[in-house]
Amino acid sequence: QVQLVESGGGLVQAGDSLRLSCVASGGTFTNYIMAWFRQAPGKEREFVAFITWSGRSTYYADSVKGRFTISGDGAKTTVHLQMTSLKPEDTAVYYCAAGLRPSILLRSYDSWGQGTQVTVSS
Repeated sequence: QVQLVESGGGLVQAGDSLRLSCVASGGTFTNYIMAWFRQAPGKEREFVAFITWSGRSTYYADSVKGRFTISGDGAKTTVHLQMTSLKPEDTAVYYCAAGLRPSILLRSYDSWGQGTQVTVSS
């Protein structure tokens, strides 16, 4: 069973940068899609970005495009989310997810991490 563990969250000020990491274990991830979602208080979980291991393709939500970068290591076990120019509206719990289809939909991902809190103060 695929297990995902996120780390790197914290409290930062607006304009700062933060790097999240997601370590995957329990499977072969060559054909997996790895994604980041986030959930702010009182809101639904929303898509942030995904990366395909095979082609190294990436896709971003409009709200983070140009500010966030998703990347993976060569061993295909760790995914990072580099976040720059952070805004208070980026405050949320960030979740790592794994699935077999490139998608912005939650239901396309069947493995999830426990989440890491990111708080951006103004």
